[in-house]
Amino acid sequence: MNDAFITALNTQFATVNWIDVLADNMTNVYTPGFREKKINFKTFLGGAINDDYEKNIGQGKSTPGTSKDNIFLEGKGFFLTKTPDGRSVYTRLGEFTFDGEGVYRAKNGNTVQGYILNDKGEIMQGTKPISADLYQETALKGGTLDIPTTSIKLWIDPNNGKYLGKYDEYEIQKDGTIVGKAENGKRVVPLYRITTRNFHNAAALYEFKDGQFLETEESGKPLLGCGEIRSGLLELSNADFKANISYYQMAKAQMEVVNKLISSNKELLQQVMQLVSGS
Repeated sequence: MNDAFITALNTQFATVNWIDVLADNMTNVYTPGFREKKINFKTFLGGAINDDYEKNIGQGKSTPGTSKDNIFLEGKGFFLTKTPDGRSVYTRLGEFTFDGEGVYRAKNGNTVQGYILNDKGEIMQGTKPISADLYQETALKGGTLDIPTTSIKLWIDPNNGKYLGKYDEYEIQKDGTIVGKAENGKRVVPLYRITTRNFHNAAALYEFKDGQFLETEESGKPLLGCGEIRSGLLELSNADFKANISYYQMAKAQMEVVNKLISSNKELLQQVMQLVSGS
């Protein structure tokens, strides 16, 4: 027979953790890039404990960014960034800008990764181009192409004030292509394509910092992303405020029941001790 007191204590501990996670979700409901946490419960002979929580990897709503360099990924997938030591870090938060040296970076300093394009908009793998059709077909089928990525650079020539010394302005298009514009927009040249990645089991990515994920054995190898990119926007939290309020009410009710059970067990224990000491 299970010890009711131990069961109640375990359930109380699990409920406190549940409430903390729900509170964190509700607090960050307007935080760009925040991923909602979901608690799973499992039971064992001694009571209830919390299983590892899952991340909600669904898409959040868009909100205006602070720069046209900020980007929003509409669809499944992640932006690929690199740390200074070359580690691949995946994120949904496209809070990117070009720094003073023209390097496209995340707010934390990681470099945003892209592919070098030729004048036809084809991805270059060494000296060989990969057709846009092949790339798109591979992405839609959830496959991958072994294409090396590079940091995106749009330095400004101090002699003429133009990007890469040639272009008056640049634009980030829906497919992630960054184009340079010259001759009052009459000449448009593809330069880079922002790299996006997806995973067969994206929920198994390891979040080592808020909104920053690493590949794991369970997530599988990265695949090509196929969502559309919106310039000048950021992704808000994907936490459902109403759902978390509802769960919070449930957790609160559960805590009240558990506290009463613990209190009752304490009273029973005190009565037993009194009977034993008085005999």
